[in-house]
Amino acid sequence: MSNFYLDNPALKFQLSHPLMPKIVALKERNFADKDKYEHASQDFDDAIDNYERVLEIIGEICAEIIAPNAESVDKEGPQVVDNRVIYARGTQENHDALKQAGLYGMALPRQYGGLNFSMVPYVMAAELVSRADAGFANIWGLQDCAETIAEFASDDIKEEFLPRVSQGQTCSMDLTEPDAGSDLQAVQLKATYNEAEGIWYLNGVKRFITNGDAHIKLVLARSEDGTNDGRGLSYFVADNRHDHTIKVRRIENKLGIKGSPTCELVFSNTPAKLVGTRRMGLIKYVMSLMNGARLGVGAQSVGLSAAAYSEALAYAKDRKQFGKAIIDFPAVYEMLALIKAKLDASRALLYETTRFVDVYKAYEGIETERKLEADEKADYKEFQKNADAFTPLLKMFASEYANQNAYDCVQVHGGSGFMKDYACERLYRDARILTIYEGTSQLQVVAAIRHVSTGTYLKKIREYEAQQLEPEFEALRQRLAAMTQTYEKAVAQVSESKDNEYFDFAARRLVEMAGHIVMGHLLLLDANRDDMFRKSAEVYINYGEAEVVKHASFIKRFDPAQLENYKA
Repeated sequence: MSNFYLDNPALKFQLSHPLMPKIVALKERNFADKDKYEHASQDFDDAIDNYERVLEIIGEICAEIIAPNAESVDKEGPQVVDNRVIYARGTQENHDALKQAGLYGMALPRQYGGLNFSMVPYVMAAELVSRADAGFANIWGLQDCAETIAEFASDDIKEEFLPRVSQGQTCSMDLTEPDAGSDLQAVQLKATYNEAEGIWYLNGVKRFITNGDAHIKLVLARSEDGTNDGRGLSYFVADNRHDHTIKVRRIENKLGIKGSPTCELVFSNTPAKLVGTRRMGLIKYVMSLMNGARLGVGAQSVGLSAAAYSEALAYAKDRKQFGKAIIDFPAVYEMLALIKAKLDASRALLYETTRFVDVYKAYEGIETERKLEADEKADYKEFQKNADAFTPLLKMFASEYANQNAYDCVQVHGGSGFMKDYACERLYRDARILTIYEGTSQLQVVAAIRHVSTGTYLKKIREYEAQQLEPEFEALRQRLAAMTQTYEKAVAQVSESKDNEYFDFAARRLVEMAGHIVMGHLLLLDANRDDMFRKSAEVYINYGEAEVVKHASFIKRFDPAQLENYKA
């Protein structure tokens, strides 16, 4: 019986990372639940054992149910019947299997029926589901909405909605509108408070809402009359189980991820409850939710990359031309090696980012229970800063690599890859959205560039440089050090120009240079712990080195006066 967790030792490797004991102890509050709940972890080893047992179950469901359903779901897709969404048969089977196995609410506290898992195994589960079917990952992964409720909502709202998420009810985050895509400050869906009833009512239209007919909906709406910016927006939770005030106008006909219903919705006097405080909807709550969503897209991208590598490798071993398998031709095995290196690099970045998020989120939870000690406060701030810096880096690189790997997977298949007989055609279509939703790659650069100018990336790179390595890896470390010097010079040159437009123009190149160096170090550190990453570390550093030199050469020779040549 196949299992997507057991067949991938790179995942178990991440559970053995040196930071995991700290992460688990913080999440479990030093195992305070061990005498309160029957299945609570007793100690670190027990927690890791619990993680692995659940991941094995998810891995089996992914391999035996979700992946086999992916092609039929892609063909059938969801439908709208009487303004409600009906999932494709395979999608409903997937959801029912995970629900019956109790695999929703993994990261929620046990008091709400959750498993109280740290983010690392939860993100692993998201990677596994995404490898099986990236479209279904959107439905399963939107349980992230529960984290926003758990973090910011009142106790009454938590008690009402969080147990339902653990029981398998679906969620959606309703942000975008026909005239408010990336610019969420332009949201106009109206929230009106009825003082006599003590209830908020929502009216308006939302568009491009993933899993739009979900049971539990987090809705960004304009609560303050006379406002036109983010300060007039608040966040609400709406119950879509029995209420017929939310109608699905249509499902978008998309290029890919067809099993995931992307809906246009009409709200007509929909009752809702305020999450947190007024005016903080976009400024605080959506920003927190979006960071979680970007981590989710990182996992989705890595999962899709894993599927692309698996399909390409299997085909290259099986397909024979000119009397031998095509994997024996340099043009093909180089392509496969680069797919694998990009997969391993993006996975290393995914779990490094997740560990940062795990630690700072745990401290935030502890801070609601007691005041943090001075050393804890400093630790919290450091991990939060690193999470803020690495999240856009992850979202951009992982999604771009998923697209490149899906593209190369089709190329390995040749003409067959253009046919719907092979899964790579679906992977290619599914990958395309990853660089777009939850913030385009261009917007990730906007979020990341301040960590170039403030030196966050450079500081982290220096920390990686200082870690002990076996002597056999010293030459690779020296090459990364040379890449870092090149990066520093490029940053200095652009900064010294004092030209804001030129700085913005060069931003992507600078962010990419930082990313290549960071991922090179992460792979090198992984190879130092386990030889299975050696090849990918060497291949990726070769690749990253060429990319850093290319970007540095462009910056060195570019005259900001040439910016006019790039304007239409």
